Amino acid sequence: MKKLAICVLSMLIFGGVFLAGFSNVSAMTLREGAEAARCDGCPVDLFGNTGVFKQVTNTILYIVGIIAVVMLIVGGIKYVISGGDSKKVTDAKNTVLYAIIGLVIAFLAFAIVNFVISALPASQSEQQALIQAIYG
Repeated sequence: MKKLAICVLSMLIFGGVFLAGFSNVSAMTLREGAEAARCDGCPVDLFGNTGVFKQVTNTILYIVGIIAVVMLIVGGIKYVISGGDSKKVTDAKNTVLYAIIGLVIAFLAFAIVNFVISALPASQSEQQALIQAIYG
């Protein structure tokens, strides 16, 4: 019984010392923790002209556009070196056609994403004002 009391007492003392060292951390809110983890120069908002969503989608669409242009060049080279073989000519024409379709889709997706993002409220205060206007 005496060993149990000593064990419990030592655990309470150790736990109190351990928690006292982290008392300022426990008072930190979730938002403060997220702000502490954000790097300098990182975007604050998810949407808007400088938001994370716009940067990510624009980067992906640029990559898709570059791939479509490269495939257009590859299709042109395949067409030039086909040597009149009807199967190779058809394959080259299909490569060029699909590259052009991919390029058009990338441009349309870029335009649609940027239009939708510009229509969304950028900051939290604008989002709160929009919610207040909708729900009263």
